Amino acid sequence: MITTTRRTGARRIALAAALWAVAGLVSGGVLGGGTARADNGIDTLSAQQIADRSRDALLGVRSLHLGSRGDLSGRNPSAELTLTMDRDGNCDGSVDLGGGRGSVRIVKRADDVWLKPDTDFWKNQVPVGGPAFAAILDGRYLRAPADDPRLHGVTAGCDLDHLRRLVVDNAENDRGTLNKGRRTTLDGAPVVPLTRIRDGRTLTMYVAATGRPYPLRITVEGGEAHAVADLSAFDTPVPATTPPPDETYDINALPGRTTAPL
Repeated sequence: MITTTRRTGARRIALAAALWAVAGLVSGGVLGGGTARADNGIDTLSAQQIADRSRDALLGVRSLHLGSRGDLSGRNPSAELTLTMDRDGNCDGSVDLGGGRGSVRIVKRADDVWLKPDTDFWKNQVPVGGPAFAAILDGRYLRAPADDPRLHGVTAGCDLDHLRRLVVDNAENDRGTLNKGRRTTLDGAPVVPLTRIRDGRTLTMYVAATGRPYPLRITVEGGEAHAVADLSAFDTPVPATTPPPDETYDINALPGRTTAPL
């Protein structure tokens, strides 16, 4: 029987990263790459105008790459997510829960999803029977239909439209004064920082000052929270490669399967 003592790691980290991106600032981000881009004039705008334009830019993209690390509660080891996803629900990436708690490779394409938990994940996240399942898979991906209810947390976290809905739903969550900082650079890219202090935490978003005004980075600092979310590769397609059949194992072939989420 597959059982867990906590929420799926992939779901927790993916959704947490998405929430960082909308928690009182805007949401989104992209690295401009090496191509020269024209100044977009956001230096002359108010903090709220910059935030609004950044939100609109995010809502218009078809795909993006999300990278996040850290912990918002201070109760867990720093976790890390790297995920490319699009509005069709395709995704490719991995989640590392940190502190030796395990990691999961994730691939979702059309109607199928493939998961490849490591040994530490099976041992720590599935304490009842986990090592046995690790032995059965023997390094292969676990393949399942994308609509399998046991994997809802994974498939929801893979969908860029889910993130977009969070952005829209949190658009009016504006507690705390939004402030505009002086133009600076982030990894060589010109940016304008926006900050908001809320509940003892400082939320900062770095918005690209050239090209489209996408945020490059969102950070949360204060108290026990320390988290960073970077977004990049906007409108770059999700890799279409999926694991070959000889490297997969059908979830319905697992012994003692249940409706509990993996």
